[in-house]
This record gives sequence, C-alpha cells and structure tokens, in this order.
Amino acid sequence: MAELQEVQITEEKPLLPGQTPEAAKTHSVETPYGSVTFTVYGTPKPKRPAIFTYHDVGLNYKSCFQPLFQFGDMQEIIQNFVRVHVDAPGMEEGAPVFPLGYQYPSLDQLADMIPCILQYLNFSTIIGIGVGAGAYVLSRYALTGLTSSVAEMILGHLFSQEELSRNSELIQKYRNIVTHAPNLENIELYWNSYNNRRDLNFERGGDITLKCPVMLVVGDQAPHEDAVVECNSKLDPTQTSFLKMADSGGQPQLTQPGKLTEAIKYFLQGMGYMASSCMTRLSRSRTASLTSAASIDGSRSRSRTLSQSSESGTLSSGPPGHTMEVSC
Repeated sequence: MAELQEVQITEEKPLLPGQTPEAAKTHSVETPYGSVTFTVYGTPKPKRPAIFTYHDVGLNYKSCFQPLFQFGDMQEIIQNFVRVHVDAPGMEEGAPVFPLGYQYPSLDQLADMIPCILQYLNFSTIIGIGVGAGAYVLSRYALTGLTSSVAEMILGHLFSQEELSRNSELIQKYRNIVTHAPNLENIELYWNSYNNRRDLNFERGGDITLKCPVMLVVGDQAPHEDAVVECNSKLDPTQTSFLKMADSGGQPQLTQPGKLTEAIKYFLQGMGYMASSCMTRLSRSRTASLTSAASIDGSRSRSRTLSQSSESGTLSSGPPGHTMEVSC
C-alpha cells in the first residue's frame, strides 16, 4: 500500500521513447495587485498564440494541468504551441504564507494581472484554458481585455490589420515601443480617455465647425479611414484640404514621410507662408488629382478638377478647399 501511495504522488510522468524533457522557465512579474508567478514551456511559434492556463482553487498549475499536458495524445498539440502556466498569487510551490491581514486580490484583479504577464512575454494572443476559478479569471479578462493586451489594442488603433499581419520592421519597432513602455499604466489611462471621448458634432454650414484652414490626411489602408472621410464631409470645403494617401496605413508620417512633407508644403504655400520656388514635385507619385469645391448660395456648388501626371511637372498649388488623392 505504501508503494502504491508513492506512485500516486509522483509528479513527473516517465518520458516516452525518444521524448526529451521540456525546458521550463519560471518568471515573476510585479503588477498593480502584487507579484504573480508563471512558468513557460517551449518557444513561441510565429503567428501562433500561446496556450495560457489558469488553475482552480486549492491547486497550482502542476496539480491542475499536469495530467492533461502529459497525456500521450496531447503531445501533438503542445509541441506546436508555447505554454504559459500561471500560479495564482501564493499558490506556487514553495510560496511563503501571506502575513496576517494581507488582502488577497479579487478575481477581477487577478484578471487584471494577465496583461502584465503578456506584456512581459511580448505575447499578443492566447488560447485560454481555465478550470473553476481559473475559468472565471480568464473569462473576466476576455470581457475586459477583448483577448488582447492594452498594447495590442493600441497597435490596432495605430496601424491597419494588413500592416500588422505583414509584421514589418516598422511594426516590430512600434510593438516593442508600446509593449515595453515603462509608463504603460499611464498610456492605458490616456487610451481609456480616448475611448471615452465625446463627439465633436461638426456640422457643415452649422455653428459648430472649424473656421480655420484644415488639412486632413489619411492612408488608404488606415483603420480609421472612414472616420476621417466622414469628418471631411462635415467641414467647410472652402477651408479644408483632404489628402487620401495611397499605399499608406494608419501612420503616414512614418510610412510616407516624403509625400506628407510635400503635402504640408503645398498647404503652407496655400496660406501664403512659402514661396513657390520652395516646391518640389511628389517624386514617387505617378498620378495626382486635385478637386476643389466651393458653395454657391448655400445650395449649389461647382467643382474644378485637375489631373496631372507627375512626370510632366509639379502639382500646382491653390487656395484651401482641395481634395487630393496621391498614388504611387
């Protein structure tokens, strides 16, 4: 009977023939609600989420999930995914007893710890596996985090899905900037304020509108292209220039600085701040169209359209009230 009990408490399952032990790395990160410990198995796979587990009350990640992840048929799955096993605070092996009067985090606060783990690991997506209380924690995170960390939500605001899927050096650079920002908590507050913004209630011809010259610029692949187009439709066309930039996403100042610089020059020239001799053509542009519209008697309008190949010279400037579409 004693021998049988020893078999029951053995934690490690004998390896199958040809099977090698998985490398495990245990980490701890500080969160607004205290330290949390988690163990990572395997290495991240390109374009694949991490399997992310959270255990039930009375257990830790080993006692809750080891039988599942050591099951023979499970090996085909886990060899294709990196795994992150979270231990709830104080539940990890060897954890000290909390001092008298310690206030344990609520389940909602445990869910709020998850973005800190993902930011530490630089993981953007997860497949959650939770049991009991752990399932609640993961569900609460999915409701508040939309299965993405704050950093990923911000990146989705800055760049289009097409840009993010290409994962260019630019995207990697800014993902690193956002996810490893030392003031990420402050960024989250700014992000929350942005999401709670009030509508500007612009109305063309109404009392609430911009009365100064305006240039709106948006990439044709930008995630907020429709919003900028709608804003343009509500502004005074005699005061507004609208530039829709081809082959550009959510941040044209990063992806098309040359084109944007040229557009700014024309805008400034239209206000009389720069001489025409300072102008240079959009060197990479093959075509450009210029449309201006002015209101007549508040109900009728006229338009003037100018199309010009970039090979024939520079795009002529004019007063505010232009719509330009630039392609390359």
